[in-house]
Amino acid sequence: MAIDITFLGTSQAVPTAKRNHTSILVRYNNEMILVDCGEGTQRQFRIARINPCKLTRILITHWHGDHVFGIPGLLQTLALNGYNKTLYVYGPKGTKKFMDMIYQLFVFSGKIDVRVEEVTKGEFIDAKDFVVEAFPVSHSTYCLAYSFREKDKRRMDVSKIKKFGLKGEIIGKLQQGKSVSCENKLIRPDDVSYTKKGKKVAFLLDTEMCENCINAAKDADLLISEATYSSEIERKAAEYKHLTSENAAEIAKRAKAKNLILTHISQRYEKEDEKILKEAKKVFPKTELARDFMKVVV
Repeated sequence: MAIDITFLGTSQAVPTAKRNHTSILVRYNNEMILVDCGEGTQRQFRIARINPCKLTRILITHWHGDHVFGIPGLLQTLALNGYNKTLYVYGPKGTKKFMDMIYQLFVFSGKIDVRVEEVTKGEFIDAKDFVVEAFPVSHSTYCLAYSFREKDKRRMDVSKIKKFGLKGEIIGKLQQGKSVSCENKLIRPDDVSYTKKGKKVAFLLDTEMCENCINAAKDADLLISEATYSSEIERKAAEYKHLTSENAAEIAKRAKAKNLILTHISQRYEKEDEKILKEAKKVFPKTELARDFMKVVV
C-alpha cells in the first residue's frame, strides 16, 4: 500500500514567497496524519485541494511557533466544517498544557473532539497496518523525531499454491499464519508464502546531530530531514541546534536510508536553495529538495 506524502510547508522560522511554515501530510489507507502545523497550514490544505476534515492525527515534533502556530486556525476550520471524527494529537512533554492554553487564548466557534497524548520515546501508535515511533532528539526545547513504519505483510506465492493444489479455506488459514494438513501432508505458511517488508518514512524536523537521528532514520525508505543551513555557516547551525544540509546527508548515509528529502530551509536561501541540494548530494546522491505542494509516493 502506498504512503502518500504532501509537503504543505517547507520553510524555516520565517516564511517566504515560495515557502510556507513547516507542515507535512501523510496519507495511508484511511489515515491522514499531519506532521507539524505551521502558520497558514489550513490555507495550504485549500490550495492543495485536500479536505482537512479527513485528518485523523497530528504529530507535533516540538512547540516552536513555526511548527505549531497553525493549530488554532486548523481547529477552527475543522469545527466550522463539521469535523465529526476524534482528532488525536501527539507531542512531547508540555503538549497537554500548550493545547489547553490554545483553548484558553482563543474564542472558538464550535468544538471538536480532540484527544491529546504526550510522548517520550518508543512506539506510541500501533495500528492494524502501521506503527509510529518517537525518538527524542537534541534541540533547544523538548523535541521528537518520528518514524512511520508499515507493518510487514505475508504474501501468498500463487505458483506454490497451485503446486500444492490449495483452495478456499485452507489458503485463508495459511494467510493467518496457521499450518494446515492437505492430503495427509503438513503445509506450513512459509512453504507457500513470503514476508513483504513494510516501508518506512522518518521525519527529522529541528535537531542538531545526535545518535537518535541515526536511530530514527535507520533503513528508512525515505528520510525527510531539516536542512536549515549550508555547511558554510555550521557555527550558526550549532548555535541554534539545527542541521546543515551536509549533516542531513551524513545521517541518511550512516542510517542506510534509501532516499533523502531536505526541508525546513532558511529564508536566506530563497534565491539560491539549489546550494543546499548540491551540498547534500555530494555526500548522499539520492537527495531531493522539498518544495511547497510537492507530492511523493513511497
